[in-house]
Amino acid sequence: MLATMADPAAEEHTSQVSELCCECGQFHLLLDNHLYNFQDEVDDELICHICLQPLLQPMDTPCGHTYCFKCLENFMQEYNFCPMDRKKLSFQQCHKSSLLVRNLLDKLIVFCPFKAECQQTMQRCELEAHLQNRCPGFKKYRSELQQKKNSVSKGKEDPPAKVETNTSKDPEVPSAGSALLAESSAAAVVSLGTAEPGLVNPAFEETEEDLPQRTSLVAETTTIEIHREDPEEELGMRIVGGKDTPLGNIVVQEVLRDSVIAADGRIAPGDHILEVNGVNISSVTHCQAVSFLRHPGPVLHLMVLQEKGFSNKSAQQDSTSAANREVIHVTLIKRDRSEPLGIKLIRKTDEAGIFILDLLEGGLAAKNGKLSRNDRVLSINGQDLRQGTPEAAAQIIQTTESRVNFVILRQPGMHLSDPVEDSSTSNNSSSSSSSNGGSPVHHRRRVDQSHYRRKSHYQKDLPQGYVSHEKTVAIKKEPKESLGITIGGGRDNKNKLPIYVTSVQPIGCLFRDGRIKRGDVLLSINGIDLTHLNYYEAVAALKSNAASHSVVLKALEILCLNSPEPSPDLKDQGFGWSPFWITWLGLPSYLHCCQDIVLNKGNLESWGFSIVGGFEESKGNQPFFIKTIVPGTPAFRDRKLKCGDEIVAVNGVPAVGMSNSELIPMLKEQRNKVTLTVVSWPGSLV
Repeated sequence: MLATMADPAAEEHTSQVSELCCECGQFHLLLDNHLYNFQDEVDDELICHICLQPLLQPMDTPCGHTYCFKCLENFMQEYNFCPMDRKKLSFQQCHKSSLLVRNLLDKLIVFCPFKAECQQTMQRCELEAHLQNRCPGFKKYRSELQQKKNSVSKGKEDPPAKVETNTSKDPEVPSAGSALLAESSAAAVVSLGTAEPGLVNPAFEETEEDLPQRTSLVAETTTIEIHREDPEEELGMRIVGGKDTPLGNIVVQEVLRDSVIAADGRIAPGDHILEVNGVNISSVTHCQAVSFLRHPGPVLHLMVLQEKGFSNKSAQQDSTSAANREVIHVTLIKRDRSEPLGIKLIRKTDEAGIFILDLLEGGLAAKNGKLSRNDRVLSINGQDLRQGTPEAAAQIIQTTESRVNFVILRQPGMHLSDPVEDSSTSNNSSSSSSSNGGSPVHHRRRVDQSHYRRKSHYQKDLPQGYVSHEKTVAIKKEPKESLGITIGGGRDNKNKLPIYVTSVQPIGCLFRDGRIKRGDVLLSINGIDLTHLNYYEAVAALKSNAASHSVVLKALEILCLNSPEPSPDLKDQGFGWSPFWITWLGLPSYLHCCQDIVLNKGNLESWGFSIVGGFEESKGNQPFFIKTIVPGTPAFRDRKLKCGDEIVAVNGVPAVGMSNSELIPMLKEQRNKVTLTVVSWPGSLV
């Protein structure tokens, strides 16, 4: 890892920028850390998660993360949470890292910054003494600097006869100082570019070529007030995570269409929920978080952390005019799925996202009168479209039965830019993406990825804290007597779940026997394998075999010892019940269904996801999970990868048993294409 050299751009910055630093031999802001050119790539565990450089004066937080003293001090002046896991934090709670860590950092090998005159390498802690006493390059620099100072002093004493403007600079000094100054003053930008121990972060990896365009990830904390006409109505979102899982935080996996959350439009998949009605849930178990979010009430106050993507010049300029914009919620009601809205959508050449080009006269949107030309579409039915395409928006609209909920951003007086001249955004009504019921002419329908059973070399042991055991239940019964169970799941399910029991009714023989329970996974009935069947095939198999005098059921019971699911209320029982997300983590791997997801990116792009988990000495083998998907990146645009998905393999190489230090290089090596094998479990519904 090579530190970027930075120099002052002009004499007027001398109050903020020092001369060349006598400790590290490079130019940097007085308040910034020293810069070094390291001989070898530095282990990610020795990197500061804020400045992306090897740690200087390392400070440990109570939640187990480490940052440079200056980086953390500056960050805590604006925020009150840890940059990595968003837990509440104050600077006073932090303390110096151990002497062992500090010694490891001091012994890192660095190059002398004066490569032209000195090719020596040394430990970082020895560089200052080398510069002061032995380096010919630094000695030459000081001599030239002294000559310049002497000539300036002489010039002041003897005014020249001819006035000249001297704009020359030392040829060794690049003019990067002004850029650094501008960057250091950018507010509300959180740099999350490097991985924490256990957090593989190829999504946020930046190269030196990226730096002029991408400075850091932007994250915002927002308080959202949700209103419900029915205090007991479901919010309509699925969540994953919890302190009893590698994810740590509670993360929104999915927002259901036509739900309370979708109608509000401000919460999107990937958001981290920090507080519910003033209660901090950033460090509670998964089941406790579900309980908080399911608590009935007409008004719900949520504090969420939302990743906004990588900041860039245009985004920072755009933020200056944000005060002039307003967010507007518009609901259009279709009489049936095929009714057109009469909206033409385009992309712009100079701004990400989707914009309304025109409202067709006599159409539903035009009659409603609340949408306007040039409105930017932020979301439709809770689906985040801030970095979306017109085709994606049209698909959502076309598949919606009735209510189409728009969240749009409007800036008065803003003129429409020329649309991008491609097939998806042409002004021609025959090929532009519109909501008139038909698919766009040039839109290629996404083919469903095939799922398959988890291969034997991908399989793993159960995570710590889980127990599963098979049970065989043999029952003698009357031919007309019902089994008395309802089931869910099936391999036709979106998540390709096995068949599981959703309720045991008090009228059947299984209730009388008492061994089959709600949540049990059904493996077979009278020797017929149920694990590969879809829902309707499983119903048929159970009904046909229930007519026998005797029934032999094989079932699997999953127990989560650390976070058992709470006893259900009466209203939770029945067809709509499903196990919590955390319960599925204890399903043996031979019952998993995998999916291959192929991501492609450009040379200067990041993959757009972060991962937690992996082998640790204290915790043993843990699965790798997707924790964050960054807006505007390949993983975000692909839309198949979800927060909470388990990474099974990378390009066919099993991730089972790997540590983060083994998986990091594998992901970094993939330049333009990567195949992720994942298992996806449905988040807990709240």
